[in-house]
Amino acid sequence: MEKTFTQKLKLGIFVIAGTVIFIAAIYFIGSKQLFFSKTKQLHAVFNDAAGLQIGNNVRYSGINIGTVREIKIITDTSICISMHINNESFTHIKKSAVASIGSDGLVGNMVVNILPAKGNNAFVESGDTIATIRKIRTNDLINTLSISNNNAALITADLLKITHEITKGQGTLGLLLNDTAMANDLKQTLSYLKMTSKETSQTVKKLNVLVTSLDNKNNVVGVIKDTAVANKMKSIVANLEKSSSEINEVVTNLNGTISNMKEGKGAINYLSNNPGLVKKIDSTMININSASLLLNQNMEALKHNFLLRGYFKKQEKNKNKKIK
Repeated sequence: MEKTFTQKLKLGIFVIAGTVIFIAAIYFIGSKQLFFSKTKQLHAVFNDAAGLQIGNNVRYSGINIGTVREIKIITDTSICISMHINNESFTHIKKSAVASIGSDGLVGNMVVNILPAKGNNAFVESGDTIATIRKIRTNDLINTLSISNNNAALITADLLKITHEITKGQGTLGLLLNDTAMANDLKQTLSYLKMTSKETSQTVKKLNVLVTSLDNKNNVVGVIKDTAVANKMKSIVANLEKSSSEINEVVTNLNGTISNMKEGKGAINYLSNNPGLVKKIDSTMININSASLLLNQNMEALKHNFLLRGYFKKQEKNKNKKIK
């Protein structure tokens, strides 16, 4: 059965459309994998590349700039990842940049993230190896959580033991919570402390008042603080020092005089140590007293003499007038 022209035309259109779609798909996938772009190679060494596959994307600051082309095991703890980066993005990566492995969303494919570096470092060249950040694996998280759970279980057991002992009244805290006598003592002690604090506060207030009153010039401290009084006190002290020096000189002179007296020098020593002279002086004093007595008697006799009686009466009258 021969095909009609319409059927042939439909078949041709289908084949052409399929070819175009195939070519477009190849181009789209190739552009995603940078098959048709100029690229440069960059390496990074990880200790674990779990989940990473050839063809996964490489991102720089969240933008796809390349793909993973090779995953090579170097040692049991080192895995080298070779990445193809397009030329336009390659010129923005510095040698101090850091690579890490992450996931594209919660359940997406793994990707290599390149973190930009700060500073004026040189840019990478084709074939360079950049530093990496160790990926935290799920097993590490599980181990950490397991250790945390064990520690939490131990802490919980200790807390249960402590609370059980406290409930039974064991230990200091248990006694504080269950012993009513100790509680009353603590209340009384706190009451005493409160009273003491109150009295201390009152004492501090009184001290503040006392300290404030020290500036008053009417009290002793205020007078002492007065500059004029201070200057007077300085002057008095200076005069006392001067008088003290003069007294020292007088005492020195007295000591010299006493020393001369003891050594038999001077008239005083002669008078005090010559017994004959003392007897003469005593005899002279006796004669003077006798003469004085005779003189008084003669004067009394003259008062009664009729020649001089008028004169003495006149003197007595003048004396009485002066007294009045």
